[in-house]
Amino acid sequence: MGNKLKQIAIYGKGGIGKSTTTSNLSAALSKMGFRVMQFGCDPKSDSTNTLRDGKYIPTVLDTLREKGSVKASEVIFEGFNGIYCVESGGPAPGVGCAGRGIISAVELFKQQKAFEELELDYVIYDVLGDVVCGGFAMPIREGIAQHVFTVSSSDFMSIYASNNLFKGIKKYSNSGGALLGGVIANSINEGYSREVVDDFVSRTKTQVMEYVPRSITVTQSELKGKTTIEAAPDSEQAKVYMNLAGKIAAHEISTTPSPMEVSELQAWASSWSDKLFELENGTVVGGRASGI
Repeated sequence: MGNKLKQIAIYGKGGIGKSTTTSNLSAALSKMGFRVMQFGCDPKSDSTNTLRDGKYIPTVLDTLREKGSVKASEVIFEGFNGIYCVESGGPAPGVGCAGRGIISAVELFKQQKAFEELELDYVIYDVLGDVVCGGFAMPIREGIAQHVFTVSSSDFMSIYASNNLFKGIKKYSNSGGALLGGVIANSINEGYSREVVDDFVSRTKTQVMEYVPRSITVTQSELKGKTTIEAAPDSEQAKVYMNLAGKIAAHEISTTPSPMEVSELQAWASSWSDKLFELENGTVVGGRASGI
C-alpha cells in the first residue's frame, strides 16, 4: 500500500493465545491489502506455524550456527496470502540467553535493509511476555517497535505479566523506547472477565483494543495448521480478528502506561476475588446482577 513501515510488538504471557492472536492479526492485515511480516521472537519458534499449514521454518539462529553468515532472504519464508514469516529461534536448551535470537535476527535484518527491500507496511513481532529482559525487551528498549500491544485474559497471572510489561515500557519511555497501544483482551466469554480487564486498563491508564472470545473455531482452525482468517473466513471469530486489525491499522498514538506496584496489584486482585465470590453466590457485582 506504500505506507510508512509500522512496527508493532505483541507481548503476552506464555499460553495466553499471543501467537494465535498475532497470526490472525497478520492474516487479517494481509486481507486488508497490507504487506506484512510476522517475526516470531519465541525460542519455541512456532509463532508462524498457522500461517504455513502447521509447518516449522528454519530459524535465524539455527541458520547462523550452521552457516556462519546468513542473507536475510535465506530465513524469510512466504506464508498465507503472501505474509513473510521469520523465526528468530533460540539457543540449545540450557545454553545461553533465550533472547539472543531476537538480537541477532533484528541486527541482521537492519544491516541488510530487509524491511525496505520488501516494501513492507507492517512488521509484527510476536514476543514472549513473561520475561521483559535482555533480547525480549529489545523491541521496546531500542524503540524498534513503535507500538506495543499486550494480549491478556482476566486471569491474575496474565494481568501480572501485562503489568510487568507496562513497567518495562515506562522505564524506557524517556529514552526513545516503544510506547503502549493497548490491551487485546483474550478469552473473554464471561461478563465479569470484561469487567476485570476494563478495571485493569482503567487503573493503568491504557485501553482495550478488542475483546476476543474463546472459540472452538480457533481450535478447529489450528488443528488444520491454519489461522481462523484462512480456515473460517466467514466465522464470527474471523470478524473479531478483522475488527482488531482495522483498529490497529487506524492506531497512531501510543502512550506511557501507569503500572501498579506489586502491593497495589495484589490488593486490586484481592478486591476482585471478593467481588467474584459475591457474584458466584448470587449477589450484585459492579451494579449488575448475577448471570452477567
